[in-house]
Amino acid sequence: MAQAATAEATNAPVNPPIGAATAVLRRVMVERQLRPYDVTDIEVLGRFLAVPREAFLPENLAAIAYSDLAVDGHGLRRALQAPLVLARFLQAADIRPQHKVLEVAGGAGYSAALLSGLAKEVVSLENDPELSAEAQENLAKIGVENVRVETGALEKGVPALAPYDVILVHGEIECGLDALFAQLAPNGRLLAFKRPDPRGGVKVVRFEYAQGQFAGERAVFDAAAPLLPAFAKEAGFAF
Repeated sequence: MAQAATAEATNAPVNPPIGAATAVLRRVMVERQLRPYDVTDIEVLGRFLAVPREAFLPENLAAIAYSDLAVDGHGLRRALQAPLVLARFLQAADIRPQHKVLEVAGGAGYSAALLSGLAKEVVSLENDPELSAEAQENLAKIGVENVRVETGALEKGVPALAPYDVILVHGEIECGLDALFAQLAPNGRLLAFKRPDPRGGVKVVRFEYAQGQFAGERAVFDAAAPLLPAFAKEAGFAF
């Protein structure tokens, strides 16, 4: 009774919704991490303000949910990209409300939750059934309804649900994009992490299609990401 009376007196819910306690942290993340890193798209910034990042991490990692670094290790099946890198990545994709998006290696669902407010429909692909189940559970917790989580080989995409206006690959690639390219809409685009120069660093690269034909690629910004084995070159022999 005392708890209920206190809640009524302060107009605060007894059990605040997921993320309510971290709204200030999300605001700080946007103002101090994303905006200084040239993230200017209002819709993208709005999604980072709205989606509770801690909902996609184990409870023991919630305290570092709004760190400016990627969250890796600690038993995670898939690394969670640094917020500023993910924000620039989504901004570079130029996603519109009518778009259908495929994300490859979507992890525990955080990026899909962000995308759910930018696109009409999102398909999130993972190759680990347990990770797919975790993503579905996390998305359900915060009420996301326009994301379909699929399990399968990352390099094969989800052709049954194609075409996609945008395909996002959350990791470094070296080869193996042909099947994904075939699933793009005529004027679609694919973004991934790649070394344009084998002697240089990793960059986010945007691959363009125009009228169903490959129209080139361009590096957008420098950013590191784990190499995805599904898109790695086979090791050769050295003499």
